[in-house]
Amino acid sequence: MKTQSRTVSAPVDTYSHSPGSVEYASHRIGQETLRHWLALFFAPGVGSVTFLRLLEHHKGPVRLFSECGDDQTLPHKLRRYLRHPNWRAVDETLQWAEDAQCHILTLHDALYPALLKEIPDPPPILFVRGDPSLLGRPQLAMVGSRNPSPNGCQLAGDFAAGLCRHGLIITSGLALGIDAASHRGALDAGGHTLAVAGTGLDRIYPARHRDLGHRIVEQGALVSEFAPGTPPVAGNFPRRNRIISGLSLGTLVVEAALQSGSLITARLAGEQGREVFAMPGSIHNPLSKGCHALIQQGAKLTGSIDDILEELSSLATFACSPHPPATMDETHTTTHPLLASMGFDPISIDTLVERSGLTPEAVSSMLLTLEIQGLVASSGGLYSRLN
Repeated sequence: MKTQSRTVSAPVDTYSHSPGSVEYASHRIGQETLRHWLALFFAPGVGSVTFLRLLEHHKGPVRLFSECGDDQTLPHKLRRYLRHPNWRAVDETLQWAEDAQCHILTLHDALYPALLKEIPDPPPILFVRGDPSLLGRPQLAMVGSRNPSPNGCQLAGDFAAGLCRHGLIITSGLALGIDAASHRGALDAGGHTLAVAGTGLDRIYPARHRDLGHRIVEQGALVSEFAPGTPPVAGNFPRRNRIISGLSLGTLVVEAALQSGSLITARLAGEQGREVFAMPGSIHNPLSKGCHALIQQGAKLTGSIDDILEELSSLATFACSPHPPATMDETHTTTHPLLASMGFDPISIDTLVERSGLTPEAVSSMLLTLEIQGLVASSGGLYSRLN
């Protein structure tokens, strides 16, 4: 089931979904504005949906703090916090971001991934260790059992390696089992991988994945919606699953029992309008039962990389071709369908959705791909053809 596109109006400069142009978040939006984003982030009882609703209503975090301290429609505890924010936590977080590998992305940041914006409750702030530009690249999520069979681990590693060779980034959760095998397969193939953590990024959890986590930072990125210092809390791990699926074009489940948390990620992917893939196995293997249930519910039965690329259709074959990008002459003879809808004047995503008849999710993904290929440029939330 496809989800509806989520947009937020932004009539003033302090709050906008439109991409910016400066290199990193703490410099892009200004230190003082970022401090107010973080101050609201630490407010008690304010989740993603409430955070975004408050920003939208008050046209930015700085105005929000100046206007809301006496707002009687807000809970007393929140009003009190807005009058006396936790600046100590804010400054400690900014100190973490002084490391060259550490970044803070707000929702209107240029590097905040467009696909993740489309989910119903995108994290207002992302913490990143590694290369933040990878978050906007075409990705496939790979998840599965924490106690897989040796064959399951081998399959996960082989698929991750093969998909990386076709240009996809592998996204997973750094957990034991299939997650780790998928990350390693991507890294060993020389590809990129993203790990979405359920803790703050000042630690790597589980501890036995410390070396793997450091490899991911060097060859990809660790991502979290939780501030540095956040310990492993059981409830945070299912919560991060929506980010794993939300970053990705689709989710592949390799091995999963019927009660596996991987099925939560698959369900979220379907609700977000993304593709769901599942590997079949022996009917006698309990680790195949979750995958078989997904296939019965409409997931794509996956026995090879081609099954994934075919299901992702023109986007996958265009974004993930192992061959060099088309030359100018080839591009004119086989024009990408979205380019035909663009013309040569700057155009918004909403207008492209109307012209092409595609979903907002598909248009956002295709624009990312075209930008990577050097056929499209973005500026101020508008996109332009380059040839």
